[in-house]
This record gives sequence, structure tokens and C-alpha cells, in this order.
Amino acid sequence: MLLVVDVGNTNITFGVFDGKKLKKSFRITTKIQRTSDEFGITIMELLQINGMTVHDITGISMASVVPNVMHSLTGAMVRYIHQRPLIVGPGVKTGIKISGENPRGIGADRIVDAVAAYEKYGGPVLVLDFGTATTYDLVREDGSFSEGVTAPGLRISLMALSQEAAKLPEVEIRKPKSILAQETISSMQAGLVYGQIGQTEYIIRQVKKETGYADLRVVATGGLGRMISEETDTIDIYDSALTLDGLRIIYEKNTGSR
Repeated sequence: MLLVVDVGNTNITFGVFDGKKLKKSFRITTKIQRTSDEFGITIMELLQINGMTVHDITGISMASVVPNVMHSLTGAMVRYIHQRPLIVGPGVKTGIKISGENPRGIGADRIVDAVAAYEKYGGPVLVLDFGTATTYDLVREDGSFSEGVTAPGLRISLMALSQEAAKLPEVEIRKPKSILAQETISSMQAGLVYGQIGQTEYIIRQVKKETGYADLRVVATGGLGRMISEETDTIDIYDSALTLDGLRIIYEKNTGSR
């Protein structure tokens, strides 16, 4: 089985594939500092809870946007799972053409999402990831990836409101009953959610206008992506496993295990 690991700013998400089928997924918070032993024990326990052991894992594929956890996490993989992970980065085969002014500056998570969307849905495709940041990445019909948009994510926007405005509380991110809010909490929720929907629809329309891709397929992923995708018809597909699938696809391309 293949263990895939997506190290994000908020969470580290693990997935276990049996062939092309995602068997289990689980996550831990990124912001807690852990040693390689702590990572190793945690991963072993999570595998065991889900009916697996480290002996079931025959390969590891990993992408990270948080460099300071990689030494301990990679050490845990080698010491406890006895596998050296394939880490998405320069020199790794992806199957797409990464260009632009600074290809090395593109986050590994965005590359993985682009690979999965192009492989699964073809091009041209616009990939939306509603994570800590909200990203919009364009993969053209020939598999080239050079353009994208980065915006504050819903949680960042909420954090800015609650920390910078003394009387505004931290609230649950969810769609209120109406955009016509009559008190503080629902007014914040309306601004956050409907603001994100409006931003999403405008950026998608503008990308289609500037590229001329009237038939552009729009694929969304990320923890809050389902809520947004359900509220707009500009998103064609919500794929919760897109990043994990991308890690599997890249591993297969680099090991010949397809």
C-alpha cells in the first residue's frame, strides 16, 4: 500500500491507497512541534486504529509547504515505516509542464493539485483549493501550468477580523440563513461566505474571459471547498481527494508502478 502525505499550513493529511483506491485518510495538526519519534508513534497509532500496520506500507509520497517539519517527519518515515519518501520538488516527474517566471517558487501542493486535475479531468482546467489560502491555478490543454491566483483563505480572513477588530469574535465558518444579517455573528458569517462565493465567481469569469476558454472545466478541493461549491454553479466538480490522488499519480509516474 502507498502512504501519501500532504503537509499543509493547518493540517498534515495522510492517505493510504490500495492500488488506485483511497482506503483510509486521517489528519493531524501541523502547528504542534513534534520530534521524529512523536511523528512516528502518531503515524503508527493512526495506521493501527484504521486496521493497518507499518508493514502494509510499501511506498510513501509526500508534498509540503511547511519546510520546518520536514526533517522530523522524513526521519519518522525512515525510522518507523522503513521507507524513504518521494518528496515532490525539483527533479520529480509530474506529467505537466511547470513554467512561468519562477517555477521553483510554485508550492508543491499546487503542483500536486494541478497534476491530479489534469490527469483526472483533462485540460484546460482551473483548480481551486480552499485551504489556508484560496488558490486558483490554470492548467492549459497541453498540460502547461504557469498562471494562478492566490487569495486569503476563509480562516485567514476570519482571523484578521477577530484579531484586528476588538469587538468582533471568532465565529464558526458556515453559511447563515440569509445574507441580510441582523446581528454580529451572522453578519460576519455572511461577509466571509458570500464574500468568498462572490470572489470565486468573479475570478472564474475573468479567467475564462482572458483565456478565451469558454469550456474551461473548474475543479475545487480543500476543506471548505464543498460549502462554496454547493453555492455556485461556476464550479463543475468538487473533489475532496484531489491532492491525495495527485500524490499517488506522481509516485506512480516516478516509480513505474502504474
